[in-house]
Amino acid sequence: MADKVELWRWTESRWTNPDMDWKGKLITSGIDVGSVSSQAVILADGELYAYSNMRTGSNSPDSAMNAINWAMEDTGLKLDDITYTVGTGYGRVNVPFAQKPITEIACHARGANAIYGNTVRTVLDMGGQDCKAIHCDERGKVTNFLMNDKCAAGTGRGMEVFADLLGVSINEVGDLSLNVEEEPDPVSSTCVVYAKTEATGLLREGWPTNKVLAAYCSAMAHRIITLLERIGVEEDFAITGGIAKNVGVVQRLEKEVGIKILRTEYDTQLAGALGGALFAKVLHEKGK
Repeated sequence: MADKVELWRWTESRWTNPDMDWKGKLITSGIDVGSVSSQAVILADGELYAYSNMRTGSNSPDSAMNAINWAMEDTGLKLDDITYTVGTGYGRVNVPFAQKPITEIACHARGANAIYGNTVRTVLDMGGQDCKAIHCDERGKVTNFLMNDKCAAGTGRGMEVFADLLGVSINEVGDLSLNVEEEPDPVSSTCVVYAKTEATGLLREGWPTNKVLAAYCSAMAHRIITLLERIGVEEDFAITGGIAKNVGVVQRLEKEVGIKILRTEYDTQLAGALGGALFAKVLHEKGK
């Protein structure tokens, strides 16, 4: 029997800058160990040299090592060549080779500043199991934040559960959710468990898959809006994390908040690790 395709599993990735020689440069790294994904970003003199983006494993130390080893693959780099490492994310205190842990809130704000530019004032970090609304200044320094971590609804893990339930690739959820003639009412349940039951009922009533996805993406956007309304949205507005890749959620958020969300060619899941690597450079230079 053929192996079951894990439709909820997003595509892991790694990259090395082919035009950069790291030798003789200051090498810093940021390791973001989240509840669902782990990223490693390596900078050479503050410039992006390599990264990896992969599924978090069964424990934080191994996930951190796997991420940095994959990022260093075929580069000639060894762990000893990295001068300073910052750990961030859910498992930040369990990165065995990091000199310092820094919260994912600070790192995502700093990473968003680097990815989107210094005009960013509101950052929405949509992680695997929580969602954070962050205000920052022109340097990417956090000035205020709010977090929802009480339920998987409105997070990446919640979207994975729905992709698996409906038999749709996680990479296609956003586009399919927009392929509806008329926007359906959002699913009413704010809990993923009950939302699954509600979605199953809609399918039994004859709703097509794309319409059910539209109802869930709409509910996710509305749930996030309630968080943003509590802190307020200042332009420019950027999203980090995996859900930023879901056009169905992003477009519905734009409609509800009435502000155009910034776009980028960067992998938005790298923001935390990138911020960590940038902090690592500053911390090393201050230490010297």
